[in-house]
Amino acid sequence: MKQRIAQIALVVNDYNEAIDFYTKTLLFTLVEDTSLSETKRWVVLSPSENGGCNLLLAKAANEEQKSRVGNQTGGRVFLFLHTEDFKNYYQHLVNNNVKIIREPSVEAYGQVAVFADLYGNLWDLIERNHNI
Repeated sequence: MKQRIAQIALVVNDYNEAIDFYTKTLLFTLVEDTSLSETKRWVVLSPSENGGCNLLLAKAANEEQKSRVGNQTGGRVFLFLHTEDFKNYYQHLVNNNVKIIREPSVEAYGQVAVFADLYGNLWDLIERNHNI
């Protein structure tokens, strides 16, 4: 048997503002945007055309879900975005006014910085050492 995590649900306030941020600011690709009902859509975004784990945008539907937008992990880094061009992607984030939480540093595993998405979810931007 072979398994993989295909998607992670990310609770958002609004589909369109989230699509706009993730495609224009983080340069993700919109894979699918299908209407399921008047209030629910199946929205899938990918950080890479090479596959991997996608984001499934899930619009908060009630007060409890709305309270989790931007804080699905209690303030810990939630998502880990790997890049092969840290310097340029990091500069792209800065140029697009993405909130940098922790400036770049070099760690044993590679270069890393922490940024917040439009809702405040924390992301690690990582370029791994190829020696590991």
